[in-house]
Amino acid sequence: MKHLLVAIAFAVTPFIFLYVCVFSLLFYHIRFLDNKPGQRAIYAALPTNQNSFSVSILPEDGRVTLVQNFLAAYGSPLTPYAQDVVDAADQYHLDFRLLPAIAMQESNLCKKIPIGSHNCWGFGIYGKTVTRFPDYKTAIYTVTKTLALKYKQNGLVTPQQIMTMYTPSSNGSWATGVNYFMDTLQ
Repeated sequence: MKHLLVAIAFAVTPFIFLYVCVFSLLFYHIRFLDNKPGQRAIYAALPTNQNSFSVSILPEDGRVTLVQNFLAAYGSPLTPYAQDVVDAADQYHLDFRLLPAIAMQESNLCKKIPIGSHNCWGFGIYGKTVTRFPDYKTAIYTVTKTLALKYKQNGLVTPQQIMTMYTPSSNGSWATGVNYFMDTLQ
């Protein structure tokens, strides 16, 4: 008889346990999880966005930073004109590195230029003749425009090709130097 009672208790207990669990879940669901006014819920509120932050990524032309860092590293007075260098190159469809590289080769980035000329590119300087510009910005756009219209349109694009007209007496060192500084700007 003991064995029969144990067997019945063993068989009935899981059903009683299951009934209690289901009843409890239904009770809690109806009582606490309903979103009716006046009833309490047992869960926390959804997080608000008060602790959130947003980030805006603005496009910036990395070329300007490259030119600016290059010019600043050598203490060039052209440093504030890095944006103009890139803008002029874009306007005339030239490699943005060409103008700073020529300025480095010709004048150590404007450190060795005729006084008051704003001519960092040796542009139109031969013998006692010196081409002068009112400011660096004008010089940047004038030299870039000339490189595009008188050099590029005649197929002179690389420093080696440009050298044949820009500084024809060079033994190749001019183009080597310009190429070196262009590579530095990559």
